[in-house]
Amino acid sequence: METVLFPNKGIVRVGEDKVIVKNVIPGQNIRFSIAKKKKGRAEGRLLETLVPSPDEKAEPDCSLYPQCGGCLYRTLPYEKQLELKEQQVHRLLTGALDAAGYDQPFEWKGIRPSPVEYAYRNKMEYSFGDAEKDGPITLGLHRRGSIYDVLPAENCRIVHEDFNRIVRCVQQLAAESGMPYFHKRTREGYFRHLLVRRAVKTGEILVDLVTTSQDRRSLPGSTDNSGRITTEADIASNSRFSESVFLEVFANVLRQLPLEGTLAGILHTVNDSVADIVQSDRTEILFGKDFFYEELLGLRFRITPFSFFQTNSLGAEVLYGTAREMLGDVRSKKVYDLYSGTGTIAQILAPVAGSAIGVEIVKEAVEAARQNASANGLGNCEFLAGDVLKVLDDLTERPDVIILDPPRDGVHPKALPKITAYGAEKIIYISCKPTSLARDLPWFLQNGYKLNEVCCVDMFPGTPHCEVIASLECI
Repeated sequence: METVLFPNKGIVRVGEDKVIVKNVIPGQNIRFSIAKKKKGRAEGRLLETLVPSPDEKAEPDCSLYPQCGGCLYRTLPYEKQLELKEQQVHRLLTGALDAAGYDQPFEWKGIRPSPVEYAYRNKMEYSFGDAEKDGPITLGLHRRGSIYDVLPAENCRIVHEDFNRIVRCVQQLAAESGMPYFHKRTREGYFRHLLVRRAVKTGEILVDLVTTSQDRRSLPGSTDNSGRITTEADIASNSRFSESVFLEVFANVLRQLPLEGTLAGILHTVNDSVADIVQSDRTEILFGKDFFYEELLGLRFRITPFSFFQTNSLGAEVLYGTAREMLGDVRSKKVYDLYSGTGTIAQILAPVAGSAIGVEIVKEAVEAARQNASANGLGNCEFLAGDVLKVLDDLTERPDVIILDPPRDGVHPKALPKITAYGAEKIIYISCKPTSLARDLPWFLQNGYKLNEVCCVDMFPGTPHCEVIASLECI
């Protein structure tokens, strides 16, 4: 293997052709097949790792490895993971700068590790399916390279054990109910996803069962004399019951589950979308409430099922703390927080800034941001609901500082001219996909800005991914 580019693209030479093979580690000896070929460039599919890399010294400690594909770096010591990510991101960004003809010096601040290597994720979206065609129902994560096979995720190492306990419980309930999972091909079935969120600081847990609205009136089950199922064991017998009774059992059994954290809410979401995404047509509260609280850097945040919040809470403190360091003194400054989610960054900066305005397209997240700001006693925060591309047309007042924390695809190309037109003193670009940052950076550098600092923050131990923060200054 010639090299591995961010995030996991191995480059192999076959004669005069260059082949890109994903899901590899530098130093591995692999066997692959050519999937696509065009004009001297080909894409390969990894078939087998024949010889591991000399750096792979850790034993895989998850039953899903390597079939899941989520934690590609699980066999690498954490120090080696950090070194590899830093090298790849540095090469990616410097390559983008060179291609843009930018030759000014900037400070490379390396990579900052996650405070914890394991059990760091505060949110998981599990899928219902089967591990093999016509096999028993499973609840877990997709097999690498497959949109159909679902592997049971009973001992995932990147989540708290409470997640695993909940998954094992819900998979058993689903299997005993006799109800089918939603098949992508036929578009028939009931169970779709299970959304679990758990706050690291407060230990509060939100569980949301996502199903279709397809008719459940004729299903195997059990009722007592009152017509209500009350125990998990009842589901295994052979009478008939309704969907509402199953959901009651679901909530009752979860409430009895021994967990280290505390169940804040149990929800049922109906999603009849054809797309394989977790979204809500309508949501019902089965127990408790439809939100929970997490704490970051001394502030308290209200989080709802579908609102954006960094998936590594302790890592988010490192990420936002680093961004705050790069900003420097923002007293009396006006801050725009674009793609603000639940308003985390705006509220972290608000105590030391003049004012902050957050823009977010998800209305649910904006409402949560407003409630969070009020609860945190921050009167200098304002949050607007809408697409950044469109809202910028109405924000005519010049900000002193702009924070960009866009989704994986980066800033919309049409929004870039609007952002640079403000002429803000500083722009902090926080990227969860460094390739998007590499694409967007040249625009800023060709339109009045210079690059001051870049720092990586590892939010996803065990995986090839990391966040990157770039500090830009108006010249």
